[in-house]
Amino acid sequence: MTEVKKSLKRTLIGKVVSDKRAKTVTVLIERRVKHELYGKIVGKSSKYHAHDEKGEYKMGDVIEITESKPISKTKNWVATRLVEKAVVV
Repeated sequence: MTEVKKSLKRTLIGKVVSDKRAKTVTVLIERRVKHELYGKIVGKSSKYHAHDEKGEYKMGDVIEITESKPISKTKNWVATRLVEKAVVV
């Protein structure tokens, strides 16, 4: 019987906010957390640089990124798959 092994690498889903750099996309991850003291739900966000070898992801796309070994000074995530294509107006 074969078992499916769960990856130990973290994966996040976010929106591409910049694709200007070569082989790199900047991904904005937004999450909602409860404030420790006041209990109000607040939005927190963080930006990650992800490696995009083929340059296939464009601004506005929703993509999945996976943690990897450091690729450069600021990059230690890899863009793995397209979740939703950007809507062109």
